[in-house]
Amino acid sequence: MIKKMHDMGIRSEHAYTAAVASIGLSIFTWLGSVKVEPGSHADLARADRWGIFVGEWAPTFFGLGVALSQHEQQDGTLAASVHELREQKAG
Repeated sequence: MIKKMHDMGIRSEHAYTAAVASIGLSIFTWLGSVKVEPGSHADLARADRWGIFVGEWAPTFFGLGVALSQHEQQDGTLAASVHELREQKAG
């Protein structure tokens, strides 16, 4: 699966960016859910569930980033840019 992702052009930095974005999205969804329906404790519980749900994506993306990084190290493409890789494949 990691090799297929790498062949599709997905790099470790893409996975790391998605992980950091999911942390921010987790905070945003929690704050948004709290403000949409303020009031009872049930609403706070729902906000917590949304924040936790989105927050659980981050470790998955970080794990994919590590796996992709290891594949890139073995492949020798860790320091190469995406454009350089595309030129190598085309040429």
